[in-house]
Amino acid sequence: MGIFSRRQTALSEPTPAAGTGASVAEATPRAAGLDPALRALTGRWTIDRPHSRIGFSVRHAMVTTVRGAFTEYDSTLHFDGARPSESRADLVIRVASVDTGVEQRDAHIIGPDFFDARHYPEMAFRSTSTLHEGGETFRMTGDLTIRDITRPIDLQLDYLGSVLDPFGYERAGFDGTTTIDRTEWGLVYNQRLKTGGAMVSEKVRLQFDISAIRSTS
Repeated sequence: MGIFSRRQTALSEPTPAAGTGASVAEATPRAAGLDPALRALTGRWTIDRPHSRIGFSVRHAMVTTVRGAFTEYDSTLHFDGARPSESRADLVIRVASVDTGVEQRDAHIIGPDFFDARHYPEMAFRSTSTLHEGGETFRMTGDLTIRDITRPIDLQLDYLGSVLDPFGYERAGFDGTTTIDRTEWGLVYNQRLKTGGAMVSEKVRLQFDISAIRSTS
């Protein structure tokens, strides 16, 4: 997913506006703050499902929060340590793999009222750009497709570090979040409460807890 693009965009350098008199050195102070270790991460990566979570949370009945995750997905990640803006990521999720811990609720979510998995079995995220916002934080812009509706979203992404684990796998960790209005993707089902408000909030928080492993092929 564009997850790797975000952390790398520290090298995305703003261009001085004509007539401002700003020098290149003045316009690119954040590039110097990019962790040099990120250059060593150049290459192809995949998300390690057992140690990652592609999840969401949404307010229910105005008083509690329902949390869930998608357990089946494919990822293609490429990180360019020399040119972070060239990094890219794609994530394709099978919506029928949703798991909220309640089978009846899961069946409703993948039914016609929400994802309609029979007609739209997959949702996808594809990164388009990345910006270093300072420190360990990046913002990645990408296209989110649900029910064949594609709209841009921004993700806040925090780089958590990299390590060689006891099994010899090189790992890199990222934590990404964003909040969307589900109705913009055709997920408009709801029930109104007698006391006011909606049974299911239109605002949904998406969460990407990523442990990525370097590909050897």
